Amino acid sequence: MKKTIIMGMIAAMALLSTGCDDKLDVQQIYEFSVTTMPLQAKIGIIESVKMQFELIRTQKYDGAKYYYNFFQTAGYGFFSDGKNNNLSPNVNYELKGDTLSLNYTSFCVVKQTIDVTIRDNFNQEQKVTFNFEHDPNYSYFIKPESPIGLK
Repeated sequence: MKKTIIMGMIAAMALLSTGCDDKLDVQQIYEFSVTTMPLQAKIGIIESVKMQFELIRTQKYDGAKYYYNFFQTAGYGFFSDGKNNNLSPNVNYELKGDTLSLNYTSFCVVKQTIDVTIRDNFNQEQKVTFNFEHDPNYSYFIKPESPIGLK
């Protein structure tokens, strides 16, 4: 009987000593995904398209920061933000808010492939790839018309 009481006390002390933890476990890493608006399949030289992204978070953590970068693996073109600031490839830009708009202007007549990566400060990332074929029917240059009254 004495052994049973002693064993019970030892078991109770073991449970009490391991069950207490002062540290608060705060989850910081939450999964996220990226959605985009559909884009055209063809693009002409000097034609611009607007790429729109939305960050979808499963939960929000105030300490989470998001960054984006892009890399063009085929073709040639330029990126700018919504304020006409030119952007450089392979540079991490901080994403302010949950939406991103990028303007891409084509400067070539071949197929173009662009990877846009959005990454959080916990190294989780989502990559979106865009492919454009050259549109030979797109003409940036305006054809002159005859002035009014001339025949």
